[in-house]
Amino acid sequence: MKQKYFEFTLVLDKVDDNTPNLEDSLYEAGCSDALINFRSGTVYLAFTRKAISLNEAVLSAIKEIESSPLGAKVISIAPDNLVSESEIAKRLNLKRQAVSLWVKGTRRNKEKFPGPVMKLSDASPLWRWYEIVEWSIKNKIISEKVTFDEAIFIENLNLVLEERTLPGQSMRVLLHQMLA
Repeated sequence: MKQKYFEFTLVLDKVDDNTPNLEDSLYEAGCSDALINFRSGTVYLAFTRKAISLNEAVLSAIKEIESSPLGAKVISIAPDNLVSESEIAKRLNLKRQAVSLWVKGTRRNKEKFPGPVMKLSDASPLWRWYEIVEWSIKNKIISEKVTFDEAIFIENLNLVLEERTLPGQSMRVLLHQMLA
C-alpha cells in the first residue's frame, strides 16, 4: 500500500513546559515529525506523519512517546471524537447552515440525523464524529469508507486512553463484567 501523510495531535500527561530535555527526548524517540505546543501547562504534539494508515501513524507515535525516558503518557488524540455543529460543517467542508438544517430535520430527511450525545449548554450540543460520518455516507454526502474507519479508530483509542488514566481499575473490570 502507498503511504500518505496523516495529521493528528496527541495530548500528553506527566510532562509540561518545564520538563528538562523535552524536545530533545521526543526527537530522539522518533518524534521529529511533530510540533510541540504548550497550553496551560499541557503538552500537545501536532504530528504530520507518513504511514500506510492513520492507525499505524498514531500507534507508532504513541509507542515512541511512551518509550522515551520522559515518562510521558498520551491521554488523548485529536481530532476529537465529539463534534459541534460548527466542527461538523468544517470537517465535511460545508456551511454551518446546512448542518443546522439536518439537525432540525428540515433537510435530508431520508435518514434521521443522529442525536447529540452531550450538551454543554442548550445552544451547544455535541455528536459522536463516527455517527456523523456513518450518516454522511448513507446520505451520499461523503463516500470514503476509510473516513468512517478512522473515526471509529479515534473514538475507540480515546476511550482506551481515557480509561487507562482513571483510578479504580478493579472497579472498571467488575463493571465491564456486569454489563457484558
